[in-house]
Amino acid sequence: MKGKRMSRKKPRMAICYDFDGTLAPGNMQEYDYIPRLKITSQEFWDQVKQRAIEQQADEILSYMCLMLEKANADKSKGIQITKKAFADYAKKVTLYPGVEEWFSRINEYGDQKGLKVEHYLISSGIREMITGTSIAKEFTKIYASSFMYDQNGVAYWPALAVNYTTKTQFLFRINKGYLDEWDNTGINKYLEKSQRPIPFERMVYIGDGYSDVPCMRLVKDQGGTSIAVYKPRTPGKREIAMQLMAEGRVNMIAPADYRAGKKLDVIMKGLIDKIAAEYRVLELEQVSNC
Repeated sequence: MKGKRMSRKKPRMAICYDFDGTLAPGNMQEYDYIPRLKITSQEFWDQVKQRAIEQQADEILSYMCLMLEKANADKSKGIQITKKAFADYAKKVTLYPGVEEWFSRINEYGDQKGLKVEHYLISSGIREMITGTSIAKEFTKIYASSFMYDQNGVAYWPALAVNYTTKTQFLFRINKGYLDEWDNTGINKYLEKSQRPIPFERMVYIGDGYSDVPCMRLVKDQGGTSIAVYKPRTPGKREIAMQLMAEGRVNMIAPADYRAGKKLDVIMKGLIDKIAAEYRVLELEQVSNC
């Protein structure tokens, strides 16, 4: 009697991204929201840091609280904190070269190699801003800091704060297939590695700095691949990426240039080739052992 073959359904792989500094230069709040406050970005982030120190608070919650306070403190500036306003602020966000074309090109390449490529965003930025960008539709799921809203769509309280360590839980959600942020039962259920829909070995994490280290190290240590990107021709940025590789936090580094034929494109296609080949070997092993 012939053994049971593995399903011919395409195996899934996940590419997980940070946003600020990874897909776009700088922080998303700096493009439109902070300029409306009539203060510099440095002043805003200095106030966030000071608030966190004084209150012994998480810096993400600190900046979210400050965003609400600043908007409510001076109504004359016309700063809105609604879902629509956050999406409008995002219209000025500039993406790195090639980002908008990256997803369809990588998806197509994965499909040619027999893989279903899925994209996930894990960011400490504001989810409602990210959903206002041109690439929001490319992600299977967007994990980011977000607010609770009243019946008029006005933000009044943090709903989710995503900091550098809490980011790792979302990798496990992707790994196990329990994607909802509120689902604390499913994510903690025991699930054999072989039953997980996206093994870490088929996961890639792309980030730009030390706030991504927990995710980078987790994916790398679990058999996946972590990549540190950096803004080209910017003092100190490449050095940070090189330091991350020297410390064993990432597998490789590349400029944050997502255009076809550039180093990051070549790396990702090579990783897709590798993942596809490893899956075929696994398939052959399972067939021969039946």
